Amino acid sequence: MTYVTDPIGDLLTRMRNAQKAGKASCTAPHSKMKLQLLELLKKEGWISGVEVLGEAPKLSLEVTFNPEKMTLTLTRASKPGRRTYAGVADLKPVLRGYGIAVLTTSQGLLTDGQAREKKVGGEVLCTIS
Repeated sequence: MTYVTDPIGDLLTRMRNAQKAGKASCTAPHSKMKLQLLELLKKEGWISGVEVLGEAPKLSLEVTFNPEKMTLTLTRASKPGRRTYAGVADLKPVLRGYGIAVLTTSQGLLTDGQAREKKVGGEVLCTIS
């Protein structure tokens, strides 16, 4: 059995690989953090849907891609070996506002725009454009 040391990076890689292969969806192991991240991406319109499959303890997530969006550029910013933090003053728009950065803050997972509005900083998980 293999162990994943970076579950968020694994999710982003699965999504990247599925899109490059021309798939409409992909599956990944379930976790609360991944589900929150995918719900945020769904709310922002980057993916079409996310569904929890299976029964506990073997849950998985199915991510359905948005056909209107072209191939997403998913980049992991903060890694287990090197965490990346940004204060509210350091949060700059990704791709001049066409992309988003996802942060984990004291108020939960937020996009860079939401974090600027609420004036909070945090760990930058990933950028999506």
